[in-house]
Amino acid sequence: MDRNISPPPPKRRKLSPTTDPISPHNSTPLDAAFSNTQDKDAIRIFSWNINGITPFLQTRLTNYFTKRKRSPNSDAEENTPQASLRAFLRRHNWPHVLCLQEVKISATDVKTQSAVRRAVNAKTGNDDNGAEYDVFFTLPNDKFNARGLGGKGKVYGVCSIVRSDIMKQYNIKVRDVPWDTEGRVSIIEIYGHHDTTPSQSSTTNPQDKLAILNIYAVNGTTNPYCDPKTGTLVGTRHNRKLSFHAHLMSESLHLQSLGFSIILIGDLNIAPARIDGHPNLRTFPEQHVINRADFRRRFLDGKGEDRMFHGVDVWREFRGVERKFTYFPRGVTWGSSCDRVDLCLVDRAFVEKGGLVGCEIWDSEMERGPSDHVPISVDVRVV
Repeated sequence: MDRNISPPPPKRRKLSPTTDPISPHNSTPLDAAFSNTQDKDAIRIFSWNINGITPFLQTRLTNYFTKRKRSPNSDAEENTPQASLRAFLRRHNWPHVLCLQEVKISATDVKTQSAVRRAVNAKTGNDDNGAEYDVFFTLPNDKFNARGLGGKGKVYGVCSIVRSDIMKQYNIKVRDVPWDTEGRVSIIEIYGHHDTTPSQSSTTNPQDKLAILNIYAVNGTTNPYCDPKTGTLVGTRHNRKLSFHAHLMSESLHLQSLGFSIILIGDLNIAPARIDGHPNLRTFPEQHVINRADFRRRFLDGKGEDRMFHGVDVWREFRGVERKFTYFPRGVTWGSSCDRVDLCLVDRAFVEKGGLVGCEIWDSEMERGPSDHVPISVDVRVV
């Protein structure tokens, strides 16, 4: 995001000690955030654009929370967690899946990848009896479009973190897609319970197949985009954003044809409607309007057209016109510029089957941490 954009209320709602997500004594913060998540079969999915993994690789935690000023226009202090993946998972009661975007790890940087695995599973004290996780990376291998600082490819990248117990409970496959060379899409395919193989599940029990697409969508700009194989200039990042939409829609429709229910979650780099931007929705240059219209047609509004995804914006499905935002740029007063660009979309059939349970946007400076985005979460059933 590169301009001023949507605010939360200046005064945040105060939560009780048992529901406040910043409380170090809170063992189940999400149970209060979701009004109807008392479903033992629900899977809790978090998504967060962390804007670089490095600050999150602390493994030694002597104190989960430190004090700091909330914002330049506030004289109050709040408890702020250290930038630790393990502490984040613990604070949010061990979600089943954590989708991270913009991890900024080079595909050849095995050392940092190993450090992430250690950080996710590092015990934070004698009382840490929490979950263990498997970690999967989708990192850029495009030497023309994802060079990063120093040409080492330390840019973009997504990471899918899945709780080890559901890896055992379900048949789960995590894969990339051939049309993405920038490390932007990771697909978690869940094939029902572990008493069937993926091939059996695809034919005998298609209703319990779920695909979670962890997405860091292209940000449309006038910067050049080159053919990833030849390096030939083929357009701008705006052009690539539109082709990314087309590829993502085709991938989703293909998965649907195989019997999967679809969850698209992550930083989609689109604020879908006027209500999702403050102080205004980005409309200049005009290409941003074209990009938004293309996204809406392919994923939200294309009900009357063939070969469209026909998706549901989970936040709007549950919360109607409630305004919360996910992108809060640093260097400006909290809430003066923000957008809802981190989204969760599901196919309409999944909603009609009762697959959706609840959702939340964790919009606070504390939850933003060292990033410029806040996390979102959704509870779903494998139905």
